[in-house]
Amino acid sequence: MSESTVSSPPLSTEDAALTEKDPPRDMAWSEVPHIAASGVCMGTADIVPGVSGGTMAVALGIYHRLLAAIASFNVDAIHAILRFKIADAMQIVHWRFLCTLFAGMVVAFGIMLKIVKLPVLIQEEPRLVYAVFFGLVLGSAAILGRRIPWTPARIGSLVGGAVLGFIVVNLVPVDTPTHPAFIFFCGLIAISAMILPGISGSFILLILGKYAYILGALSDKNLAVILPFVLGCAIGITSMSRFLSYLLTRWEHTITAGLVGLLLGSLWRLWPYQNLETIIVRKKPRVISFENYWPESFEMPVLALLVTGIIAVFAIEFAASRRTVES
Repeated sequence: MSESTVSSPPLSTEDAALTEKDPPRDMAWSEVPHIAASGVCMGTADIVPGVSGGTMAVALGIYHRLLAAIASFNVDAIHAILRFKIADAMQIVHWRFLCTLFAGMVVAFGIMLKIVKLPVLIQEEPRLVYAVFFGLVLGSAAILGRRIPWTPARIGSLVGGAVLGFIVVNLVPVDTPTHPAFIFFCGLIAISAMILPGISGSFILLILGKYAYILGALSDKNLAVILPFVLGCAIGITSMSRFLSYLLTRWEHTITAGLVGLLLGSLWRLWPYQNLETIIVRKKPRVISFENYWPESFEMPVLALLVTGIIAVFAIEFAASRRTVES
């Protein structure tokens, strides 16, 4: 039996978009600032090693809509595009949402890479950067958790998600083959991981031993590697988004509990005090392993930024709730 028959707290705008009475739809133009800002946050998260943009999507309350937007690239939309019926395709695809979100992510990449120089900041002040993201993810887990009517099954889902997240972030790279079938598998798994909170797609490629290999193929325009990888990505993102949307529609609270578990499991990766082991991939440092430790004393800047991250998430939640009430 689906969980749609179980009494639960009032749904947010994003959650309501998944119900059968209110099917998924593209965003209104009035939502551009909120979605663009969400894209900036997701883009910033993707730059941090091991952090998934999906984590920020959950934190910002747009995860359901992200899945619905990806799933809007369905067979009807593809047929309309192939017949050059662009207007019909635009009625099906959530193009306003996707374009706005992507624009925000591009802005974040530009700001964080060229102005803030976040990768350099991570190397120079990793505790401060991870403190902010630890607070953001912890606050997100708290907000999501308070929306769930807890039952033994949902607690089990929470624990399972936490264990899975913990296992994934503690994996180490392995030697793997270069056969096109395995490259297809890498694309399938990596892109699927990217839309799961707490799991980074680039980190999965590092684990599979194919991060540098894929980047090199893209740089060299090696179609023998690029084509199976892109095909795997295309199939992975469409199938995973539809699968997750289906699960969230029928068992919303149980699946959300599992996502909260993934967030909690990923906190191990974001602990500010850790010793990192990195490798240089195409002149950029990439974390391949880490070891957390408990400090003798916590620095005030670290604690302040951790608390700031928590407060920021609750402020975003408060603003979103006001926007929902006013609309």
